[in-house]
Amino acid sequence: RPEGARMTIDPKLDLVLERLVDVSPKLVWQAWTQPEHLKHWFTPAPWTTPQCEIDLRPGGVFRTVMRDPDGTEHPNVGCYLEVVPQQRLVWTDALEAGFRPARGVAHLGFRFTAIITLEPHGTGTKYVAVVNHGDAASRDAHEAMGFADGWGAALTQLVAYVKSLPA
Repeated sequence: RPEGARMTIDPKLDLVLERLVDVSPKLVWQAWTQPEHLKHWFTPAPWTTPQCEIDLRPGGVFRTVMRDPDGTEHPNVGCYLEVVPQQRLVWTDALEAGFRPARGVAHLGFRFTAIITLEPHGTGTKYVAVVNHGDAASRDAHEAMGFADGWGAALTQLVAYVKSLPA
């Protein structure tokens, strides 16, 4: 993405979560990019994230295992596309580490690319998550399964978690 280029949102293909949070971009970034932090907030309770692997560079792996309340584990693997510290994090499950095309069936039944943008806002952060889908059916399925509530709950958990960390 060329410096200064604006992202275009297509409401037929993309889902957006935008919120002002009262923690710094630095803390939000740490929560997103350090496995020991991400495991505490990434899945909306009562789900948990018992495993996480992060190789924070373009082409690096972003792998999580989510555990549902029944104890069933749901592995997810993706690839980072862009890493701009404390500003922008982009990954996709359409690729695996090293930009290799993803194998097997997508965890959710469709593939997506997530773009997390952080901007300073007073003493807090303007947080924008955009999730791109390849077709309207995938976007609609993601919305129907609770995108806004799920990603919103995870962000609320992220904020509560980083506020609980020692200063």
